Amino acid sequence: MMEKVQNLIRGNAVMVFSKSYCKFCKRVKEMFAMEKITYHAVELDMMGDEGLAIQNALAELTSQTTVPNVFMHGQHVGGCDATEKYYRDGTLAERAAGTYEKRDYDLVVIGGGSGGLAAVKEAASFGRKVAVCDFVNPTPKGTKWGLGGTCVNVGCIPKKLMHKSAIVGCDIKDSPHFGWETPEEVKHNWEKMAGEVKKHIMSLNFGYRSDLVLKKIKYYNAYATFLDKHKLKLVGRDNKVEEITADNILIAVGGRPNYPDIPGAKEYGITSDDIFYLRHSPGKTLVVGASYVALECAGFLAGFGFDVTVMVRSILLRGFDRQMADMIGSHMETHGVKFIRPAVPTKITEKCTGSPGELAVTYKFEDGREEEQTFNTVMFATGRSPCTKNIGLQEIGVNLNEKNGKIIGDKLERTNVPNIFAIGDVLDGTPELTPVAIQAGRFLARRLYGKSNEPMDYKMVPTTVFTPLEYGSVGYSEEDAIATYGADDIEVYHTHYQPLEYTLPERDENKSYGKLICLKSTGEKVIGFHVLGPNAGEITQGFALALKLGATKSDFDNLVGIHPTCAEVFTTMFITKSSGISVEKKSC
Repeated sequence: MMEKVQNLIRGNAVMVFSKSYCKFCKRVKEMFAMEKITYHAVELDMMGDEGLAIQNALAELTSQTTVPNVFMHGQHVGGCDATEKYYRDGTLAERAAGTYEKRDYDLVVIGGGSGGLAAVKEAASFGRKVAVCDFVNPTPKGTKWGLGGTCVNVGCIPKKLMHKSAIVGCDIKDSPHFGWETPEEVKHNWEKMAGEVKKHIMSLNFGYRSDLVLKKIKYYNAYATFLDKHKLKLVGRDNKVEEITADNILIAVGGRPNYPDIPGAKEYGITSDDIFYLRHSPGKTLVVGASYVALECAGFLAGFGFDVTVMVRSILLRGFDRQMADMIGSHMETHGVKFIRPAVPTKITEKCTGSPGELAVTYKFEDGREEEQTFNTVMFATGRSPCTKNIGLQEIGVNLNEKNGKIIGDKLERTNVPNIFAIGDVLDGTPELTPVAIQAGRFLARRLYGKSNEPMDYKMVPTTVFTPLEYGSVGYSEEDAIATYGADDIEVYHTHYQPLEYTLPERDENKSYGKLICLKSTGEKVIGFHVLGPNAGEITQGFALALKLGATKSDFDNLVGIHPTCAEVFTTMFITKSSGISVEKKSC
């Protein structure tokens, strides 16, 4: 019997000793089928005494008394867990074909941003040998930064800190109404603030580096390009070249801001990659764009007292709820931000150098009229492009969306090249948000190296735009809800409100606003949540869970609000848009 067992093992590249009713055996055969691997299976429970004798021989041969018992090319693999380990890390097909060669790493992540770091640290927690490659190409102005990606260095973190600085300025203006004897003229020091923000960012950079060392994750400060689907070429800052290999490679390189194709744009303009590192005050500033980056930066610059103009080609905050976007623009205008719309810049020339200097901006309106204005700083916030052009993806056959350059992946973030994955801003069809990349990275590592099968859930993802009056949302915009379900099936509850802290200084009445978008056919399930007001992000984070769990309008009504807060208005809404009743608050 031992000779028969050994002949079966030698005679089949992939040999599975199984029992027809065993769920673990079924799982092993499913994995081979999904990878299109030819295997030979012997069902021991259907062979009577011979099956029992074979199992006893296997126990003597391998010390394994259970099934499935798997062999590849004469070598004992083990049971379901051992086979699934190879399936999850993407090497099962190679091992079955006998072509697997041990590589330097189980996983290499290209990109040291929030998503990439989350993935590599999660993989390391499963005892895998992992590495991360990160390299920042300087901006046309020469700005560069450390480990941590866009969010930490030139995105969420410095943006929120400067937004907070602007809010402090508003609080100082309001302070006399709360009994504070504040000097009439209070000045903002850009250099001091920028220095403090930079120090905090550098501390985060150091923390990330230290964390990688602690978790025994190899860090390459080098630019990575694909040589083949398992091999990377790394070029360091000193132009030192080396090659590394990995079973799996995760692309998490994110994107960089776009420049318009006009004379003087790159020579004299900056982007959000530069604004946070300016060593001098930006002075009179033109922000070109209507994205959340454009409006957020314009908002905090105006809060510091700078003369700020926003040039908009079409609409504000494309992709967001139209009513909320227009209300943000209206509020910013009342607080001194000027808008030029619809218009696009056509040329930038330098009038004089300095810190800051002076730039002449020529721009054209939709009707063809041209005008010119002088600014100290011109910042472009006209979208971002994924960093997929120069890393060798086309050479190894990774499919890209031709329109936007993003990587096409399946619901498990796997590309058409099975061992290559993508997450974050570089992955087509997913929200460009830091927490989304972090969650996707962790879940991917758990699926590859843990025992999880849970995919990333890209639905009902909350977000906040940190304009002077913050805007938080989760779920459908009003336009998308109507387009998806029809106007007759949508009910919108809404209200204006005035935060208590705004009442003493008597400001921004009828500017804060909230609405719930409900689906009538499902018992008024809330499918859209929108709030415009202070601390909108904190409010939205809590209510996002309610939407994710399927809360209805009656659930909101039955919730006891905390008084006096802004969030409590969502527990007391009763006026619908369809009623036509005004929700504006009237003065006494």
